[in-house]
Amino acid sequence: MTNAKANLLIAALPELTYSQWAPQLKLVEMRLGDVLHEPGRQVDHVYFPTTGIVSLVQTLENGASTEIAVVGNEGFVGVPALMGGKSARTQSVVRSAGHGYRLPAGEIVKALESVGPVTRLLLLYTQALMTQISQTAVCTRHHKLHQRLCRLLLVSLDRLGTEEVWMTQTLICNMLGVRREGVTEAAISLQRDGLIRYRRAHISVVDRPALERRSCECYAVIRKEYARLLSGRSIAIR
Repeated sequence: MTNAKANLLIAALPELTYSQWAPQLKLVEMRLGDVLHEPGRQVDHVYFPTTGIVSLVQTLENGASTEIAVVGNEGFVGVPALMGGKSARTQSVVRSAGHGYRLPAGEIVKALESVGPVTRLLLLYTQALMTQISQTAVCTRHHKLHQRLCRLLLVSLDRLGTEEVWMTQTLICNMLGVRREGVTEAAISLQRDGLIRYRRAHISVVDRPALERRSCECYAVIRKEYARLLSGRSIAIR
């Protein structure tokens, strides 16, 4: 079982802040498909994943949805509470099962009352997350499906710390906002070229360097921005 400091953002907190938060940090199981926040609903708690991955998903009136960002053990889910918006505009849904820690949203708001290292840390993380969101939007519009699939796999691997991902085809379709046929074709192409092995929702990456080369520029842009903003605080992705 992980402890709260398995989340790199919590591990980077000043010890005084951590000691104040620790009694209210509650270990929670993050099951595949669990919804942490709903659009339009107040954000009462923020979540710090340790072994799970959470997708931030934008959904249209017709039910079509697309993943706009992911959060793993490098960050937290519930930025609207931090920014003062109170309610979420996206759905936060667990896409890789694991564990995390829940904290009342009021505690993270309270931490911003005085300018200091905690405020700077949280704002730098928010900037990195916004870079991921904006780069994902560009990627969705301009890059080919197999490149986007590579990006999706790579950001997952970085946060899981393994070379294996459990992800159903339906989930991949929802995250990328595409049809099943397209995902099947892209996955078969990557498998045929020896980059991955894909069977019954289990994806093993065989050749990560080749997967990075096959991905579009967006993966590298996102990874470098997280490193630029957060590496000095031991929150560098992978």
